[in-house]
Amino acid sequence: MPSEQGHRLYVKYVHHTSANTPFNTGGNTPTGKHLSYQRGKRNTNPNTSLIKIEGVDDPKAATFYNGKRIAYVYRGKKEIRGTKIRVIWGKVTRPHGMC
Repeated sequence: MPSEQGHRLYVKYVHHTSANTPFNTGGNTPTGKHLSYQRGKRNTNPNTSLIKIEGVDDPKAATFYNGKRIAYVYRGKKEIRGTKIRVIWGKVTRPHGMC
């Protein structure tokens, strides 16, 4: 039974980008939402993010994404190498939560 919250995934971000790295811009790729960084009560870890991917509502569906690469695509103000679009690549490391 899908929950309102859905299942969350931890993503380890890789801080290097390459102009030659291909990524899928088609409509079949699921979108996600950045919820928070990995954190404890007082400390945060900005290298690991908590991501909610649409349509992922249980642990079995979340484990499908383990090891898969995801891209945070955004638009910058200035052009770099002929484009304003920038990408930060990450890798899904593990699911988060038991719902």
